[in-house]
Amino acid sequence: MSTTINGFDDLIDSLKSLEKNVHDLEGTHTISFDKLFTKTFMEKHTACSSFDEFLKAGNFVVDSQEDFEAIPDDVWDQFVSHATDFDSWDDMLKQATNDYLSSELCL
Repeated sequence: MSTTINGFDDLIDSLKSLEKNVHDLEGTHTISFDKLFTKTFMEKHTACSSFDEFLKAGNFVVDSQEDFEAIPDDVWDQFVSHATDFDSWDDMLKQATNDYLSSELCL
């Protein structure tokens, strides 16, 4: 006599998929702001639908990574705290990263 338990099979398949996704995320990765700050994220936490729109709303002209890094930290943090539901850029970045990782891991 044998019994098939699909629930365990599904669980094992899910765990194998999760293991593969974790393996794919190991190491150092460069993630574009477009992938990190999705439309859903931006609309949930700001009055903007994209990160580019968010920059424009703050009158920041950013055409490169260097332009973004040249924004003074205190000015950027102040803008983020006023234009989002986050207290700081660090908080916003951490939440976006957590959301991204969750979506990539399919959690």
